[in-house]
Amino acid sequence: MTHNPLLRKVRESTVAPNSAEVVSSADDFRSLERTRLRSLVERDMELAYALHSPEFHLVTPGGNTRSRESYLTAVQTGAITYLKWQAADIMVRQFSNVVLLRYRAELEMPLQSGGTSSFACWHTDSYELHNGFWQVVFSQATRIV
Repeated sequence: MTHNPLLRKVRESTVAPNSAEVVSSADDFRSLERTRLRSLVERDMELAYALHSPEFHLVTPGGNTRSRESYLTAVQTGAITYLKWQAADIMVRQFSNVVLLRYRAELEMPLQSGGTSSFACWHTDSYELHNGFWQVVFSQATRIV
């Protein structure tokens, strides 16, 4: 049994989790973002590629930028590994073809030394509607010190 209402809706309708047919409310976008984060933690690359636009760009907490290919390849190969990525309350600003999300998240990543690094970030993400599917286009993460 899933506690994610978006995934429950998708399973019942057999459409993609980012389809405009099932994603329309602020709560749907919160669920979609949590689904995207889970795809990165679990390395569900098929889902991750579907949720990230080919034009996707990430600005990391360190100020570096990554394209979709660079980012998702790093996740797939384990060069970037998320042990935990937990979003707190997600604020949603919704327009006809663009949705903006802002939230604080707790992340945990492995260190090369064998330990783990836990830290908090503010995230701002923009989703755009492309051919009937919502995809994240820009993502900015700012480390909270």
